[in-house]
Amino acid sequence: MIFADFWKALNQLGDRRFRRVLLLGLALTIILLFGVYAAFLGVVNWLAPDSLTIPGIGEVTWIDDLLSGASILFMLVLSVFLMVPVASAFTSLFLDDVADAVEERHYAHLPKGVPVGFFAGLRDSVNFLGVLIVANILALIAYAFLSIAAPIIFVALNGYLLGREYFQLVAMRRMSREDARRMQRRHMGQIWLAGALMAMPLMVPLVNLLVPVLGAATFTHLFHRLAPSGGTSPNRAR
Repeated sequence: MIFADFWKALNQLGDRRFRRVLLLGLALTIILLFGVYAAFLGVVNWLAPDSLTIPGIGEVTWIDDLLSGASILFMLVLSVFLMVPVASAFTSLFLDDVADAVEERHYAHLPKGVPVGFFAGLRDSVNFLGVLIVANILALIAYAFLSIAAPIIFVALNGYLLGREYFQLVAMRRMSREDARRMQRRHMGQIWLAGALMAMPLMVPLVNLLVPVLGAATFTHLFHRLAPSGGTSPNRAR
């Protein structure tokens, strides 16, 4: 059933609103990463001396250039790991657009969901971004010691985080935050598996940029399938 949810989300990828959220999330992500790099480079240039005298060598004037070049390489490597978490956080800001598109196509018989709200969504997105970044940076340490298990750790960790966040945001459109958390705990196994399915493409460059939008759509289908009353629920897709 999880694969069916994902397949329905994939089939709607060409939807105009899906593309809008994808491009907006990507643009904001690139702007943020460039801003972080500019600030990081500014700090490096401020701390690095214009010249340095090394015993036996003499005055070295290229130390700041070396550090600037190293900082570029460092940020490029870091952006590989941070691009998708940051894009996911930004996309969650616009999750209502994706969920509305899914519900209008597959659940048109239902009343319109209540938007989470910009400021509530912003707060959740900032919290989600912080957790994602910290968790993935800490995971880098685990990868160094458990390189063979690195893909499993990556999928399990990000699957859990993506599943928890997206399911709760989708559920809060139709129930309180407390009810959404209770429903999430009740179905954590399926939510984690769906999140793991979303996490697998994260390891594929370019394809991983589609994950935030596909995740929002997939978890919209998953929520309606798991909604109270099960298969006889009026929430089922038509």
